[in-house]
Amino acid sequence: MAFGKAPRDPFSTAVGSLVERATLGALQTEEWGQFMHICDVINATEEGPKDAVKALKKKLSKNCNHKEIRLTLSLLEMCMENCGPRFQSLVVKKDFCKDKLLKLLNPRYNLPIDMQEKILTFIMVWARGFQGMVDVSEVKEVYLELLKKGVEFPSSDTSNGGSKIGKLYSELDMAKMNVRVMSSILKENVPGSENPDDMNLLQKLYKTCRMMQERIMELLVTVENEDVIVELIQVNEDLNNVLLGHERFSRNRVRFLENQRIQREREELYRKQPSAPSSDLLGLSINSPSSVSAVVRSDPAVSPSGTDDSFKPSASEPNKSAGWTDCAIKWTITSRAIYEEIDVVLKTEAKKNTD
Repeated sequence: MAFGKAPRDPFSTAVGSLVERATLGALQTEEWGQFMHICDVINATEEGPKDAVKALKKKLSKNCNHKEIRLTLSLLEMCMENCGPRFQSLVVKKDFCKDKLLKLLNPRYNLPIDMQEKILTFIMVWARGFQGMVDVSEVKEVYLELLKKGVEFPSSDTSNGGSKIGKLYSELDMAKMNVRVMSSILKENVPGSENPDDMNLLQKLYKTCRMMQERIMELLVTVENEDVIVELIQVNEDLNNVLLGHERFSRNRVRFLENQRIQREREELYRKQPSAPSSDLLGLSINSPSSVSAVVRSDPAVSPSGTDDSFKPSASEPNKSAGWTDCAIKWTITSRAIYEEIDVVLKTEAKKNTD
């Protein structure tokens, strides 16, 4: 049972079949006219660039035939010079320049030195970019990886003079000094309590180091002096570290300022909240009006309901935290009512005794 379509043979397409025939090991030498025809087909058709790259990949993959590899490299070189960005942008991807081309440098293929140098020259030249709109970031990354591993690239006809080398070292010394100053500022200042002058200088150094790093990345793909390349790689790593330190410092500073803002808002909210009533106002002392009302409620001689209606709080009256003036008025009214009731009781008893 089939689970999907089988992958299409890259040599079955129109341009793929041309690539296969133009790179057969039986050929004595390059057929330049056929190479140029392949370039025309690639440029003229929509799928031409993709089909051509797939065919080139298959031709280079696990191929130990040196004659076929040599013909394929010659065809690739002509296509890169005569085909447009649609083709070039596919070749400078990692899945081609690293996974196919560089694997041919493995000792098991035992390629001749001139073919190995040709492959390395491809990588170096492509990493420097094209005139068209081609993203070379991936091949540039491959090139830098090779430099870090100590791979020696073939020298070109253009050589750097002693004055240019001296100027480059001068620029690198300036970059190193900026890195040291920037690192010192980051160590001496704490996010949230930093020195304003140090912060102004730090921002200027950050911008300068960014520009220096861009300059170094450009030099890494153009400079051929091995000693200078080693120095460029080291300074680039130092710049990377100090720029990452600045980013961490900035994040911590933003976090500190945000916490301060939240704390200020909380304090302001607490200040605006109403204060709780005093315990003196809420307490019930012996001399308070509440004690008097309790006595009145316990005396059956007071009003029939057991309490004085004049002492009942109404909906419009204030709560317990009202002023003592209102309480005093209520006490006076209640006391008068009690005295009147007592007077009536005494007169009634006196009259009974007289009778």
